[in-house]
Amino acid sequence: MPPKKQTSEEKVLLGRPSNNLKIGVVGLPNVGKSTFFNAITSSTVPAENYPFCTIDPTESRVAVPDDRFDWLCEQYKPGSRIPAHLTIIDIAGLVKGASAGAGLGNAFLSNISAVDGIFHVVRAFTDPDVVHVEGEVEPARDLEIIHNELRLKDTAMLNKYIEANQRNIERMGGGGSVDDKKKKDEFQTIVKVRDWVASGKDVRKGEWTNKEIEIINGQYLLTAKPVTYLANVSERDYLRKKNKFLPVIKKWIDENNPGDKLIPFSAAYESELAAIEDTAERNKAAEEKGVPSAFPKIIITGYDQLNLMHFFTAGAKEVRAWTCRRGAKMTDAARNIHNDIANSLIQVDVMKYEDLKETGSENALKAAGKLHIRGKDAIIEDGDIVYFRSGEGRAKK
Repeated sequence: MPPKKQTSEEKVLLGRPSNNLKIGVVGLPNVGKSTFFNAITSSTVPAENYPFCTIDPTESRVAVPDDRFDWLCEQYKPGSRIPAHLTIIDIAGLVKGASAGAGLGNAFLSNISAVDGIFHVVRAFTDPDVVHVEGEVEPARDLEIIHNELRLKDTAMLNKYIEANQRNIERMGGGGSVDDKKKKDEFQTIVKVRDWVASGKDVRKGEWTNKEIEIINGQYLLTAKPVTYLANVSERDYLRKKNKFLPVIKKWIDENNPGDKLIPFSAAYESELAAIEDTAERNKAAEEKGVPSAFPKIIITGYDQLNLMHFFTAGAKEVRAWTCRRGAKMTDAARNIHNDIANSLIQVDVMKYEDLKETGSENALKAAGKLHIRGKDAIIEDGDIVYFRSGEGRAKK
């Protein structure tokens, strides 16, 4: 008898299983969070020079830059053009002791719990006119403060769960029903995660089984969220591409959260560019300065860190980018458009962007034999241009 075919278990991702994910802008007060948010979203929220200027989180969506989307729009010249979006939330500044309620800490930490990823803004500029809540500008100390506050809050939340359930778990002993075993497994996982966090490590840096990840996801832990570090430098430093604080920040990240991305930007420079309403004039101004905006890189990095990607539907009526999680099946992707399409999906016509660009048109692509037919359980890939065929005669192109 031939050996059974071994199938690899699909890895469960940390975080909410949703396509509508959000990134929170986090950091100490007066590091440039709201200035960054105002510029990147072209919104207007207070950006004054005092702590706790932002109290209620402000939410906005930004388009995800994508040359493929731009090319498809040029190709099809549709009446409607809808790019992919990233939702960004401006969260008020945390201070040392926030996990114990200092400042408006508990409320702010709850706001972080509601997002799915973090843009951690750290101050890397000196300015006597902009006060620092801790006195001197010391990025490594500032990074440590935020890291510790998130970790302490997670530890407190996990300890609360353990204290509330420990007696019941002890009563169960070694036996019990299937439901009892499930509760004991969950309890043991929570204790394991608590010990990991209490040792000074982020949940997202641990190696967890799929079962453990499912339990962790139910806790909405702060240190389970992916982080991109944004170093806010002065306009002068950004333009000359030199800053004395960047090596210190990079060293801290490498020692504490290796693999996390660091992106330098200048909130002052980005604000100047954002104030120019005409896109062509704005691009011209950046070209004259000789340094492009950091926002496209920041947006794409944030989108990617949430394990998001997008596929396209394209035609004369509309070109649209649809967001989904990496590794999604065709049925999951179709559900973004309409449940009826997903529920009765038969097959999917798929054009690869590179093939369409190379051949120049749908007809030429088909003539070259490069139209792919995929089943409903196939994995959709980033940049796929799709046409869903369903049993109810509904489709989306």
